Amino acid sequence: MSSWNLKSVLALLYLIAGAKSFGSENVPHRPFAQWADVPEKGQFVVGLVYEESEAYHIWAQHDQHNVTWHAAGESYGIDINQGYFALQYGLTEKWAADLEFGGTTAGWRYFDNGGIQYTDGLMDTALGVRYQIFNETQAESKWVPTLTFRAGAVLPGTYDQEFVFAPGTRSIAIEPELLFRKHFGWTGLGVYGDGLFRWNKTTGNDQYITVIGLFQKIKDWELDVGYRHLQTTTGSDIIFDPSDPSSIIYPRKLREIQDSIEAGFSYTTPKHHLRWGFHSRTVFDGSNTDRKFWVGASLDIPFGGKKEE
Repeated sequence: MSSWNLKSVLALLYLIAGAKSFGSENVPHRPFAQWADVPEKGQFVVGLVYEESEAYHIWAQHDQHNVTWHAAGESYGIDINQGYFALQYGLTEKWAADLEFGGTTAGWRYFDNGGIQYTDGLMDTALGVRYQIFNETQAESKWVPTLTFRAGAVLPGTYDQEFVFAPGTRSIAIEPELLFRKHFGWTGLGVYGDGLFRWNKTTGNDQYITVIGLFQKIKDWELDVGYRHLQTTTGSDIIFDPSDPSSIIYPRKLREIQDSIEAGFSYTTPKHHLRWGFHSRTVFDGSNTDRKFWVGASLDIPFGGKKEE
């Protein structure tokens, strides 16, 4: 018994309990409060989104660690590649429905001392209905923003939930959300905001996400930059010993915290209103999470709608 240290005892208790690992938050979600706008009545919008991320550092509690693995002149971290469909339909002038689903894969080498480990499968699926409370272009007061409420739900994906830093929490969830966009100042300048609370029914570690940022429209272009905060209300910490990366303990109820900067731009074609977009997000501080750098591209294709009629 004298050769056992505290981390070994905790690891044994963890295995006896049969707890499973759950990964980092990764529900498909459109950036920059885009969901504050709703499609026209009868309009169907098909969105195609591709994203990838890489992380070479993690935070176990508040301690940052380098998890880069070097092999054959290359550097490997925690990598995610995924793509999903983002579908919307305008039910009425105020109501819209959305559905986001796709596939994801995540892999790393560091936690297996160079061995290639990965998981793949369906992403957590998101679906919801939105009601646009106010539309600033139709409001009598110049102070009224475009304000939209979304009632959303999340269905678990099919990737390996026991994979360390899995691409999602794989939990059934309910999430009310409020989004707004408001022009102010000079022409095209505006502010956007997005806030949601997610009740994770499977894992029990509820989360909230808040976003605030600025956008600038220049003819058919839009530039966006904002700050995003993710916090889990309850949960346990990652237990990690840098001298033995394979001993990492990733708790069932992870208490993840992230602070990140998001930025991007988009272009909407004048004739068919196709929207091409690019977005990125970099995590600069956190707890029990990895320091991801995300990049992604998207295309939104609208069909029908009252204007076309």
